[in-house]
Amino acid sequence: MDINTEALMKEVRRIRILTRRLLDDQLSGDYHSVFKGQGIEFDEARPYQPGDDVRAIDWNVTARTGEPFVKRFSEERELTVLFMVDVSGSQSFGTGGRSKAARAAELTALLAMTAMDNHDKVGLVLFSDRVIQFIPPRKGRTAVQRLVREVLATEETTEGTDIRAALRFVSATQRRKAVVFLLSDFQDEGFEKELTAFSRRHDVIACRVTDPAEVTLPNVGIVELLDPESGRTVLVDTASPEVRRQFAEQAAEQRLNETRLFRRAGIDLLDIATDKPYVDAVRELFRRRALRRH
Repeated sequence: MDINTEALMKEVRRIRILTRRLLDDQLSGDYHSVFKGQGIEFDEARPYQPGDDVRAIDWNVTARTGEPFVKRFSEERELTVLFMVDVSGSQSFGTGGRSKAARAAELTALLAMTAMDNHDKVGLVLFSDRVIQFIPPRKGRTAVQRLVREVLATEETTEGTDIRAALRFVSATQRRKAVVFLLSDFQDEGFEKELTAFSRRHDVIACRVTDPAEVTLPNVGIVELLDPESGRTVLVDTASPEVRRQFAEQAAEQRLNETRLFRRAGIDLLDIATDKPYVDAVRELFRRRALRRH
């Protein structure tokens, strides 16, 4: 998105107002309670009591005292929230008035400001076929404002997508457990094993950003389609019912395979479209998470 400074600040202000309104409407469903407990730290050792989990026994203290002790942990009040945002070539696509990149940037800004209001650390990774930018997690309004500016001002790229490289980068730099929002259209292959392993260490929410033309091919005659990541073009007769049917079936199969992958890995899925409001989808995600905690 090529945004000048004035337009960028206007967009930041607009999203700030939107965020405040959503928070006032309790969109987050008590955001902190939904994501609480993702960071666990050692508090103290206490004497073992009947019914305690034997896996919590602190063997070092037990050996020193001659009496069984268990480790007591407490939830960290402060969370680390990391946004991994795909800015590859396919993200520039959009037929609903906004590109996938614009929608992803808006959602990132909204969630980052929500995290700021809950005094959490926020960080950002922008990636395509490589990591383009990394902003380490920080607390405070200044840190969040920088993150919002960077994600809104990111220029479109023509590179492909390498989700594995981005996941490896975060694994190497983010040692402690974090809440990770992975925003992408997932037009990549071979990242399944890496993502599954990554989800065991972090609380991952996959934000799948799509455009309606990627799900249902519109009937507009013969068109030349460009793959923004490979640069290849191909002529497609969209007037053919068979072409549109095959396209829809392939798109549906791909989405189903992705959804199954996320489910197997224990990853929450947030579907976002360029032509639809996303507030209800975010509210539903938080509602599902809140129900699992009760």
